[in-house]
Order: sequence, then C-alpha cells, then structure tokens
Amino acid sequence: MDPSHETFQLGPFTAPRLWTGLWQLSSNAWGTASVSKVRQAMGRHVQRGYTAFGENMVRFSFTYRRQVRSSRMKNSIIGVLHRVCGPCFIRHAKGCTHHLPPSRPLRQRRNNICTGKASPWMSDSSSIVVSRVNFAPRWNAPETVIGATKYCVFKPIVVSRETVEAAVHQRMERMRTKRVDLLQFHWQDYELKSDYMQAVDILNQLKSEGLIAALGLCNFDTLRTDEICTQFPGAIVSNQVQFSLIDTRPLSLNGLADVCTKHGVKLLTYGTLCGGFLSDKWIDEPEPDPYSGSLNPSQRKYLDMIIKAWGTWALFQDLLRVLRDIGGRHGGLSVSNVATRWVLDHQVVGAVIIGKSHPFYNEHHLQPTYQWQVRGWAARSIRTTMPKSSVFL
Repeated sequence: MDPSHETFQLGPFTAPRLWTGLWQLSSNAWGTASVSKVRQAMGRHVQRGYTAFGENMVRFSFTYRRQVRSSRMKNSIIGVLHRVCGPCFIRHAKGCTHHLPPSRPLRQRRNNICTGKASPWMSDSSSIVVSRVNFAPRWNAPETVIGATKYCVFKPIVVSRETVEAAVHQRMERMRTKRVDLLQFHWQDYELKSDYMQAVDILNQLKSEGLIAALGLCNFDTLRTDEICTQFPGAIVSNQVQFSLIDTRPLSLNGLADVCTKHGVKLLTYGTLCGGFLSDKWIDEPEPDPYSGSLNPSQRKYLDMIIKAWGTWALFQDLLRVLRDIGGRHGGLSVSNVATRWVLDHQVVGAVIIGKSHPFYNEHHLQPTYQWQVRGWAARSIRTTMPKSSVFL
C-alpha cells in the first residue's frame, strides 16, 4: 500500500481509511455500466492502494427471490430482502470484481439475484460476493485481502447455536473461504434484548473458534453498543453508521463516539458526502425538486435530511461555500475532500465509505483527502456555520 495512504487497525487487520461503496451497483437508479468496466475501475483502485470495497444493505418491502441455475453465479450473488436501511457490506479486497458474465449489463443485476438456502428471516445483504479463490490470487499479496459481510436479523427468530452458526457457514460458503474476516451484525428489534445479546455471545464463541476473525456491528445505537461492548469486552471492533457534516449524531454528548472510544470500537461511516450533495457541483444551485426524477434514491434521502432535519437549502449553500474556501486555501481541494477529511479527523472514525458512482471517487480526487487535517481557522469556519442550523443530533 502507498505509504502516503492512511490506515487503521481493524481487529487483526490493517485497513485503509477510504473505502469504495458499491451500493450504487445494486440498482440502475444510479446508472449502468458493463461488468468489464467495473472490473477495470476496481482494478485501478486496488493498484493505487484503495483496496477496501463496501456495499450497502438493500431491503425491499416484498420478498424477491429468483433461483440462478449456474452454481458459479449462485456462489457469487446473494438475494436481498425488504427495503433500504443502511450500509451492509464492506470488503477490503485486492482484485474485488463481479462474477457475472461480462456481457450482462448491470441494469439486469436485480433480475439475477438469488437467496440460495437463506432462511426467510435472514437477509445476507451482499449482492456480489468476493471470492478469495477467484480474485485474491491475481494480486501480489493475497494475504492482505479482507472480506467482510453482514449478518442481519430483521424479524424475530429463535436464537440458537445451530441457527447462528449456520448463518456464518452460509457466508463462508458463498465467499469460498474458511473464515469470515469481518462479520458485521445488525439487529432490527431492540425490544428483544436477550435475543440479540445471545446472538452476539454465540458469534463471539464462533470467533474464538476461528470461524470469524473480527466482529463488528451495523447501525447499533449508543445504548445497545455500550451494552454489548460492556458484556463482551474486546469482542467488537467496529460499528458502521451514518456520519457527516449534516448528520452529526455520533458526536452528541455521551453519544456513540464516546461509547466507541471507551470500548476501542471504530466507526465505519457512510453518507459522509450526503449522496453527492457535499460537492462543488451543488454550489450556487437552486434547491432541487425531490420529485423531478433528476435525483437518485440516495439524493432524495439526503435532501430530505438537509432541508427538514438539518436546516435550509440557503444555509447548506453557506456550508458549501465555506468548504470550498477551505479547499482553496489547501491547494485547490474539493468540497468533497474537505467534507471527508472533517469526518476522518475524528479519532473514533476508522474509515469513510465513498459511493463508487460519485464523481469525486477516482484515485486522483481521493488522494488529496489524506495527509492534512481540518484545523485552526478551517475548523472555526465550519463551526461558525454549523450552529446556525438545527444540528441533527
């Protein structure tokens, strides 16, 4: 890895602090591209040291299942259940690529997902699985590949060793590996405390037995994160949550950042660029119409957050100009560089996940995010704008 790239310790792994988000590949709502071009783009990222790939969790309001005949594809494509609810798949992988026929356009990916033998209560949130067998050997140091996945429980289940272990083995089988490097656990219903605590206990046992290398959480709130980390000290290495200049909830007093710092847990953050709104493109632009069809699903979500929970479009424009000024005084950095750096500067943050479809996401734009910090007048300039808003805490 390029020595100028920043890294952090994620359990037994050393991981980069900028990861590629792949949620946009889950639907043609963000555009389409051939699989061969996606492979090439990922290869370029990997060659330059951006070796962590993340995919978000997609949930639909109905259960959609389609069996894929090819066993090759069956091991590479996982079904998704329910509706969008946050990030769900992180990969640190050299040579990460799709395992679909190159001629098949990505816009048909939704019509070619399968659940394999997934139980009706469980959604494996990945839609494209990284296989060490197929991809890692193509790179000089395959031992550096980190494959991470999610174990998400959305409906009440009978928690047992058999059930949880079967879910872990299912992920191992699909990723064609003898262990899960990073398993991130999500539990939907906090009323069932004894159940999710029991599930974590079993996962921790499987970790001690070598089936899991590192255990993380996904979208767990402050109270439950503290409960889990207190009962199982040292077991959890990460919690994947939304965090940006617009959504600063992790920084609330006695909030998630404090709890994670206390327990040595790193945040893996998504939504840091608010679907691309935190970019130069939106400076001096009028407030978009969320129903015009010009916005993708992420942008509609974050626009609603900006104008209804955070402040107003006019105030958001003030923030964009402040970020542009900061970037200009640091050698012409972009608004996205500054917004990302602001999040990375929080010690509790391990990595920021940047959506692959964002124009900011190419190697040349990413690099300036490293090796500087938002300090002094830059930090003060941001603070002068933030208190004017109804900060989303």
